[in-house]
Parts: sequence; structure tokens; C-alpha cells
Amino acid sequence: MTQPAAMPSFHLAIPVDDIDRAREFYGGVLGLPEGRSAEVWVDWNFYGHQLVTHLAPGRAVTDAGHNHVDGHEVPVPHFGLLLSTPDFHGLAERLRAARIPFVIEPYLRFAGEPGEQWTMFLRDPAGNALEFKSFSDQSQVFATTPRAAP
Repeated sequence: MTQPAAMPSFHLAIPVDDIDRAREFYGGVLGLPEGRSAEVWVDWNFYGHQLVTHLAPGRAVTDAGHNHVDGHEVPVPHFGLLLSTPDFHGLAERLRAARIPFVIEPYLRFAGEPGEQWTMFLRDPAGNALEFKSFSDQSQVFATTPRAAP
């Protein structure tokens, strides 16, 4: 008998320089459930997706650059999630309570425009950039906009 098709989810493996600090941040601060683990990696349930922190001592996480978006310098690369608005604000408060510094403080981006969204950027203890956002209108997540002429 075949299994029903599962809802697709992503798998992302990222480097960290300290597994214990990764546990404190991803498990303690973000509140993600820990899955399988070993001395050198931990699986996290990242809202139904598999995020794996792999120990990579001495490997510096560096930005490839930044993009100017809505008056802010957005770090590239970054990863994160689209959350509901209550979950977004709850996470922002949890991060503030844990005194996690923001790269870009939580704010309403593209206010009054298509694609209006709450967004915030931060870094994990290893320096990986994360973005969490919440769209005011979920139908705008993949909306297209006209491209500017070169």
C-alpha cells in the first residue's frame, strides 16, 4: 500500500560553530522542537520543515552582500519563514525578551502597497542571517510587480 502524499517541506542544513549555543538559540529562544541529533548536528522542527545545524568549527559565516530594500540593507544570504501576524509579533516579543539584537528591527514594509508585510532580520549565534515576515494579505506572497527598465 502506498503512503498518501506528504505536504512538501524544505530541508536546510546550516553551519554553526557551537552546538550548545545553537541548542540555546533554536530550541530555547525560538522554541523549536529538537529532533534527531548527534555530537556534530541537530535536526530542528522549523515549523514543519527540517532545519539542521551542523557543527563547522572555524568556519566563518559571511554575507555575500546586501540588497537595498525599502530603505534597509538586507543581508544576503538569509533564510526564514512566513508567519501569521500574531505569531510574527509573538516571536518578536520573545526575541526582545531574550535580548537578541536585530539586524533590522520588526517593522511594516511596503505599507499600503501590494505585498505589505511585517518583517524582521536577526542573526543566530553563529552569524547566520534569518528573516521572519508576515504578509497583511496572504494572496500577495507571490504577487508580481512590473520590472523597472534597465
